[in-house]
Amino acid sequence: MSDRLKGKLALVTAAGQGIGRAIAEAFIAEGAKVVATDVSVDKLKGLNAAKCVKLDVLSAKAVDALAKTVTKEFGALDVLANVAGYVHQGTVLECSEKDWDFSFDLNVKSMHRTIKAFLPAMLKNGGGSIINMSSGVSSIKGLPNRYAYGATKAAVIGLTKAVAADFITKGIRCNAICPGTIVSPSFEERVKAVSQTTGKPLKQVRENFIARQPMARLGTAEEVAALAVFLASDESSYITGQPHLVDGGMAL
Repeated sequence: MSDRLKGKLALVTAAGQGIGRAIAEAFIAEGAKVVATDVSVDKLKGLNAAKCVKLDVLSAKAVDALAKTVTKEFGALDVLANVAGYVHQGTVLECSEKDWDFSFDLNVKSMHRTIKAFLPAMLKNGGGSIINMSSGVSSIKGLPNRYAYGATKAAVIGLTKAVAADFITKGIRCNAICPGTIVSPSFEERVKAVSQTTGKPLKQVRENFIARQPMARLGTAEEVAALAVFLASDESSYITGQPHLVDGGMAL
């Protein structure tokens, strides 16, 4: 531990598993006080050094209530990491109105909710770092069967740039992380879903995912978390409004 985040208060959404969990653990290891949230509080077990709270980011009421509670109990956030998200699979022909609306609600509007709720205290406190989870599959690169997902993650980049531009003179930095294919529980769920849809064996589906990676391997949640630590730390104090790829060269 090098205490790169010592003295900082960070909140992480979807901290129960995968990238969110790795980010929460990395923040804790670097000395931050972490408020770890997830819609399923059971998934937060084991994050003993964090304040673990149930949060449904689809609810503006719940987000606003948590912002008031956190600010009253701990003070303003120094770091807000928006990780909650969902991967819809399919083209425009397989995307219903419900699929489209849910994808944007969870992947984009949830960030609008958390930023709007926590930003006032951050501004009053002199600033902070906002980290939004986008994807290499966005405005950066298109992939088959990622119609709604790619659209939402492109929107996250636009949201990130807008927040950065609006508050660049107020001490707020806002950046996006754009991962490639990362080993996680949600990835395993996608492998199973593709296998069921196509009839291909799980091993073949997984190998197909790996085959599209120039590095010939999948990324790890810890590799994404390392970038989040950098963006949360004062080391990145001159960086804002940028999409940061951690994709193993997938967008080359």
